[in-house]
Amino acid sequence: MFTIFLASIVGMSFAGWRSNNQANAEHAASVQTYTEYIVGGDFIEGVFENWESEFLQMWALVVLTVWLRQKGSSDSKPMRGRAPVDTLSRYSIINSTSWKKRFRALGHTIYAHSLGASLFVLFLISFSLHAVGGVAAFNEQNAQHNQSPMSARHYITTSHFWYESLQNWQSEFLAIGTLLVLSIKLRERGSPESKPIGTRYDRHTGD
Repeated sequence: MFTIFLASIVGMSFAGWRSNNQANAEHAASVQTYTEYIVGGDFIEGVFENWESEFLQMWALVVLTVWLRQKGSSDSKPMRGRAPVDTLSRYSIINSTSWKKRFRALGHTIYAHSLGASLFVLFLISFSLHAVGGVAAFNEQNAQHNQSPMSARHYITTSHFWYESLQNWQSEFLAIGTLLVLSIKLRERGSPESKPIGTRYDRHTGD
């Protein structure tokens, strides 16, 4: 997956660089070097605009599946009973009699929610970098038309910023929702995202 990611982002950077320079040439603007392009607002916006929606989607999937269920879906916990991931912590802050045990219990509590927290932090970082890259690209276009620059704080209140974000969010949540629903009845032999061939569609594999 990371090999495909690296190949894709390198390909994206070169394609974006050439496309950006073609647009600059059409507007009689200066041509950017590859290094200037990848540290510029256009590339940063393009990358983190997509990352933001991906991390938000994964965070929502991880957190919502803690409580919510989809009967028959391979990504859902059983409709009844407890799953192995529902195990309780061995440590309790309330019942701890020493600070050492309390710190251990606190650390265990943080670790117990570290996956969701990490994905949400990555979403916030991507969201912020999308805003930073977006306002830089926006100001570059404004400069070409002799218009005044805009701050990042102002940029995130514009319809342009939210159009960029929501056009990605809607597709990501559609994709993950489609996976959850199609995995109820459809199968892919050998895939861990699919239930075994022959399993009843209306039951979870753990039921």
